[in-house]
Amino acid sequence: MRCKVRLLTLEPLSPVLPFIPYFFVNYFNLGIVTMKYKLNNEDYTIIRMALTEDVGKGDITSTSIIPEGYSVDSEIIAKEDGILAGIEIAEAVFLEQGYNLSVKRLKEDGEALISGDRVLSIQGEARQILSAERTALNFLQRLSGIATLTKRFVNVVAGRCKIYDTRKTTPALRRMEKYSVQAGGGYNHRFGLFDEILIKENHIAIANGIEEAVRRIRKLYPKRFIEVETENLEEVKTAISCRISRIMLDNFSLSEMEKAITLIRRAKNIQIEVSGNITLSNIGEIASLSPDIISCGKLTHSATSLDFSLKIL
Repeated sequence: MRCKVRLLTLEPLSPVLPFIPYFFVNYFNLGIVTMKYKLNNEDYTIIRMALTEDVGKGDITSTSIIPEGYSVDSEIIAKEDGILAGIEIAEAVFLEQGYNLSVKRLKEDGEALISGDRVLSIQGEARQILSAERTALNFLQRLSGIATLTKRFVNVVAGRCKIYDTRKTTPALRRMEKYSVQAGGGYNHRFGLFDEILIKENHIAIANGIEEAVRRIRKLYPKRFIEVETENLEEVKTAISCRISRIMLDNFSLSEMEKAITLIRRAKNIQIEVSGNITLSNIGEIASLSPDIISCGKLTHSATSLDFSLKIL
């Protein structure tokens, strides 16, 4: 089987951000996409904090029952269908808790899982494995849940537009969660407040209008990509007149959305993003209007964890 490999970065994020993940995506002829997350120092800090939270001064149950040095073979198994994300992070949790453990990935991020699939094997001291078990599963379940939900949204739009995430992420886990969106076939919106300009409702209120908000931005950043959030057709017309890069239609009805998209398409060279109350039940209709982007906070703030378990063999 032939395979093409290319290096991918989170788009449209700035290359000046050293902590944004870079990862390899493998495209196989059969349509399978796999990804590899590259952990950095911040990730290891998060992993250590999570282990400290759970293990504390030690696993008093395991140390009471299991003799020191007792070794076992174990596997993590998917208990429901979904998309895998966070396998490198789960692996790192076990190795952080027991550096002499032998850990082998049996699946890669981005792969579709069927209930019963084996995703990770861990061999070594039983005390270390059981002490890391819950922390590893928590990361794996959370991130795979995001990838799985994202894939459901991506499947509904069926290539008619791109599905983007938002900044509605778990504090300190944004890097991992945005990666998981891409594992599910989605795309990343700005990483934070520092890498892309997005003029929102409160900015407009303080500046007393879209034109003044855009003027102030261009005074400091004359060549930057500018997006403006709009809430009605009059604001859309004003944003068009400012010749910005992208217009967000926030919480528009379908009929108003269709009118707004027609206006923006006539202006040309302005991207269209739709956002606000996006669900699996309405995203198909929205995609039929052919915006460029649909952004959805639910990908990260409402994803249900995918169930996994660790079994001693």
